[in-house]
Amino acid sequence: MIPQPFIQDLLARVDIVDVIGRHLTLKKSGANYFARCPFHGEKSASFSVSPTKQFYHCFGCGVHGTAIGFLMAYSGLSFTEAVRELARDAGMQVPSDDRNTGRRDDSHERLVELMSTAAKFYRETLGRSPEAVAYLKRRGLSDAVAERFGIGFAPDGPLPLQRIFPDYRDNKLLSTAGMVIDNEQGRRYDRFRHRIMFPIHDRRGRIIAFGGRILDSGEPKYLNSPETPLFEKGRELYGLFLAQKAIREAGFALVVEGYMDVVALAQFGMENAVATLGTATTPHHIQALLRQTDRIVFCFDGDAAGRRAAWRALENALEALRDDVTLSFLFLPPEHDPDTFIREKGVDALREAAAHAAPLARFLLDSLGQDCDTASAEGRARLVHEARPLITRIPAAAAILRLQLLKAIAGMSHLTQAEVAHAFGIPSADVRPRASDRPQGNVAGASAGTSPMRRPPPSAASTLLRLVLQYPALAARLPLSLIPDDTAEGRALIAIVDLVDLGEPVGGLGALVERFRDTPHGDTLARIGAGLIDTEFDPAVIETLFEDGLRKLNTDAVAQEISGLMEQARANALSPAGRHRLNELLREKSTLAALTSPPHS
Repeated sequence: MIPQPFIQDLLARVDIVDVIGRHLTLKKSGANYFARCPFHGEKSASFSVSPTKQFYHCFGCGVHGTAIGFLMAYSGLSFTEAVRELARDAGMQVPSDDRNTGRRDDSHERLVELMSTAAKFYRETLGRSPEAVAYLKRRGLSDAVAERFGIGFAPDGPLPLQRIFPDYRDNKLLSTAGMVIDNEQGRRYDRFRHRIMFPIHDRRGRIIAFGGRILDSGEPKYLNSPETPLFEKGRELYGLFLAQKAIREAGFALVVEGYMDVVALAQFGMENAVATLGTATTPHHIQALLRQTDRIVFCFDGDAAGRRAAWRALENALEALRDDVTLSFLFLPPEHDPDTFIREKGVDALREAAAHAAPLARFLLDSLGQDCDTASAEGRARLVHEARPLITRIPAAAAILRLQLLKAIAGMSHLTQAEVAHAFGIPSADVRPRASDRPQGNVAGASAGTSPMRRPPPSAASTLLRLVLQYPALAARLPLSLIPDDTAEGRALIAIVDLVDLGEPVGGLGALVERFRDTPHGDTLARIGAGLIDTEFDPAVIETLFEDGLRKLNTDAVAQEISGLMEQARANALSPAGRHRLNELLREKSTLAALTSPPHS
């Protein structure tokens, strides 16, 4: 565990503009710097970096955070790794108050080193194996593409890795990394033998696992590394590290089913392809790709197995949907896979097919329509029944898409939209336009006397929290007893005041967000910070706003106490002392009202 004071000191020394500027081209505009967001495909620069707040926010996809958070999201680093990288660049030594942490980090790095050593051995072995080279030539792979993907060869025999690991029999890391198998008889042998080897990289380009393709007709045809401390197949995508730039340039990611498809497509110039690793597409895969682009095309064989795989991908994608992204499904002719299709038809034909892939909504509705006989009442009832677990998993971020699907299913089932929503258990408010979304002002057809809906003004706690995030010194002047704890903003404000009362240093917005990372207040502070990215309070009115906020807190506290005492009075349970207190509060309320009333003209 890295001590919190060190993290705060680190953030005070590094400049988020310098950190992000090493990875993105930033251009100054006003007080902030802007770039095209690296986490979703876009043509305009909506990614804003504030040097004063040490915080970034994308107005397109909503991502936000500090310099630490950026390295975690952009480079795929853990929190500890991001802190260490920033510290190294700042010339600082990372301390630790947990002796075990160092051992865990050292073990992790030694596993990475072991995998890199094994990958080098497999690459060198490939060049010495005419059999393996001939296989790759038959598959039409060039030396250049084999080198780009680091393809190698695991020779036959039980103990190939013993050649490079003298302590093969006793090396525990070989087992931890999944490179060997220890059987019940106590014998150890290599997991990968007589296979073409495909290194699997993490987002930083480090080798964390392997996939092996057998040369002959044995089983299994493909063998992946097991899950290890480095590798979780439900989170990793083959080829993503190499494809990131191409995905952003092409404007979409193509998801295929195998290593050879990714490699073959890259050889023919389509370098924006990735593959899952022996598992169905997971929400983690979707989220990783949506950091690179706002369009994902799943490419499957057109046979029954391909359509089943596509349906599993659709089901796993639902919870990651947003209204600003597009997920589509491309089904190749039955006689083709991506490798054969691009060789026979060419890269332009595959790009054209991807451009016209079926959007998720169409694939979902077509599949439901094929499985259910909508000509009968029973078939239509079944359609609604089958659709319910799918539609209800679509999150609020894709509310418009969910609404469109509700309308389509209502039409297919001969029901009203409200009836389908009721059957799905979706509140009616979620299927009607909200008042705030309706046209405002003089609208044809509006009834006389209708006034536009207004958002309620921010609470005193919310306003004060925004002030404190920009001017942390104000926290020392906040009376803890007056801050309400019935909202997330109020609770976050209380936490900051508690921090000040303990004498801990309080930095700016970015430092506060990191200070409360992984606490109940972290998301609240990050959300408020994102809203402040291009907002500055006029220094001339800061004191006025702060005093108004304090007065409002006091007024609210007085009103709440009066309400409680009045309730006792109505129940004839108010003591003489209570009556005296009530009279005091009523006088105080009048005084506060006079202070906040606008002056007469």
